[in-house]
Amino acid sequence: MDLITLWLEEKLLALNGTTTMNRPDGFTRLGFSLEEKKAHSQFAEIAEELGLITYQDEAGNRWAVWEVDQQAPTIAMGSHLDTVHSGGGYDGLAGVLCALAAVKQLKDCAFRPKKNIAVISFISEESARFGISTIGSKAIIGELHKAELAPIQDSDGITVTQAMEDYGIDWDRIEQAEVPRENLEFFLELHIEQGSILEKNHYDIGVVKGIACPIRLIIRAQGTANHTGTTPMDERKDAFVAIAPLVTFVYEEALKMNENNGSTIVATVSKATLKPNAMNVIPSEVELGIDIRSVDDDLKRIMKEKIIDFCQQVEQKHPVTVEVQTLVNNDSVLLDEAMQTKLLQVSERLGYKTMRMDSGAGHDVMNMAKRWPSGLLFIPCRDGLSHHPKEFTSIENLEKGTHVLVEFLRTEA
Repeated sequence: MDLITLWLEEKLLALNGTTTMNRPDGFTRLGFSLEEKKAHSQFAEIAEELGLITYQDEAGNRWAVWEVDQQAPTIAMGSHLDTVHSGGGYDGLAGVLCALAAVKQLKDCAFRPKKNIAVISFISEESARFGISTIGSKAIIGELHKAELAPIQDSDGITVTQAMEDYGIDWDRIEQAEVPRENLEFFLELHIEQGSILEKNHYDIGVVKGIACPIRLIIRAQGTANHTGTTPMDERKDAFVAIAPLVTFVYEEALKMNENNGSTIVATVSKATLKPNAMNVIPSEVELGIDIRSVDDDLKRIMKEKIIDFCQQVEQKHPVTVEVQTLVNNDSVLLDEAMQTKLLQVSERLGYKTMRMDSGAGHDVMNMAKRWPSGLLFIPCRDGLSHHPKEFTSIENLEKGTHVLVEFLRTEA
């Protein structure tokens, strides 16, 4: 067995703080939790074994640097170690692990880089705890807005401020985590695909072109609560009856748009709340959450307008009012074309079946790309399953991802 195989197996378990990846309840390492802190400490321990300089920045991101010359450019790689509730042990962690493995392989073969190489373990990438994603990478690019962030609470009523302070971060200094543009040359992230395209088409590596950031809507239909047994059917102001067809409309409209356009769009009614939600009371209020994603921003906006038009029709047909609130409207992120080409060439030179593709999920790289040329590599995951205890990618996939990072660094560092 290859030495890097054994190393990947050992460090995969170590970073996950486990002796087995077969965990029926998965892994729960929420942002700024003790579990995330333990994973970051393990990351530092592994990095120091490799002879890297480690430190935690003012926002809680953990850095590991192979420094060869303070005046030389720095190439950065990395991902995150936090998870969703009962998530898998590969989402994010695979990118951190492979970045460290790439450094190990370069050191083992006595490679002498001319540039510094940094591996970043970003803090709190997932939105599972506070509903805010990619906190660490936002801090690095100076887009962490403290006034907006401070009052946000988790399900236990703990604010972001308190959670960061409990973690050991000085809230008053987190802006100092920002990294000037000239400090890094470019950034590269590796991640499991979190989808099934690579696996279904028997590809080894995906080189990502763009990240489909979402438009997110809240739809509120307001009717009148009344007794289910005494209110005649033709006198009801049932908010649920009125708005329910929107669920099917969103699904079917996205299917139609995919048939008629070169780009892909996905749209999901993924959250629903009824009030008063009692068996003997007509629903007076329904709130639906809709997530719309495409790398093509025009398609997202067209879908949003279709939903608004549909809601206006609902008001005309039913004695209810419908409000549409836009929670998020982020332009999608296109990644650096020159890096895509280099990554594609490196991967194919290694003999890996490689494709260009888009990402439907957000990653720290989408923030880093606002300041530095950035790239994103995907490796397959079994059945496209992610954010789930059965999330899995093979050691062989991790090795292939590592080899692409190694060869890319050989040419660029």
